[in-house]
Amino acid sequence: MKIAIIVAMDEDGYIGSEQMLPWRLASDMARFRSLTEGDGFNTVIMGRKTWDSLPDSFRPLPGRVNIVMSRSTDWKAEGAITALYAGRAIEVAFAEGSEECWIIGGSQIYEIFMDRATEIHVTKVHTENSGDVKFPDWDKTNWTNEVVETVEVDSDNEFRSTYSIWTKS
Repeated sequence: MKIAIIVAMDEDGYIGSEQMLPWRLASDMARFRSLTEGDGFNTVIMGRKTWDSLPDSFRPLPGRVNIVMSRSTDWKAEGAITALYAGRAIEVAFAEGSEECWIIGGSQIYEIFMDRATEIHVTKVHTENSGDVKFPDWDKTNWTNEVVETVEVDSDNEFRSTYSIWTKS
């Protein structure tokens, strides 16, 4: 089973502001949905704060197994499977028949899965200092980067962005 991270971050590495995305990029949201849904046999793994930040109408994220990592053994939400640790989340994804497992945030969850991921899909938003939560630093020594697409500012994308895929070598 493929384990991949998907993230949008600004030039400084910020990924969120007050538990929300600090920008509006329709192209990135469409790509996120397409990649994480895949052929309908994918899982998304997120932290509880990321789950809480999703609009009610998108919770759970449709067409995907939703696994929420929480330190609380009592935490439950309709449409989500709770996992206390990374190994359990992967075990659940495997048991659900997932072909791809997408790590969608937040910062602590990204850090936990960094060593397990073989791909990191990054949308670099060309703005600065736009948040209060950062993507964890990672050693890019054993990774190769392929720029896939650049999206210019338009009525649906408030900032210029560059989408790239980092692959572990």
